[in-house]
Amino acid sequence: MWYASPMPATKQRVRDLLERLPDDCSLDDVVYHLYVMQKVEAGLADAEAGRLIPHDVVAAELRRKWTVGSEL
Repeated sequence: MWYASPMPATKQRVRDLLERLPDDCSLDDVVYHLYVMQKVEAGLADAEAGRLIPHDVVAAELRRKWTVGSEL
């Protein structure tokens, strides 16, 4: 979303978030939503840069760990 104001993009995105949250939200709610926004953006940037792990590789690694863990 583009804005005509000279306000930095990050500050405007925080304002937009605050507008979307309910009036009775807590500071914890705000911090949580900011955290989620940052993590999603980081994930999208990783995907854009090709820093991905194929699903089958992740599934095989989890299966290996679960199998080893269940033998204890």
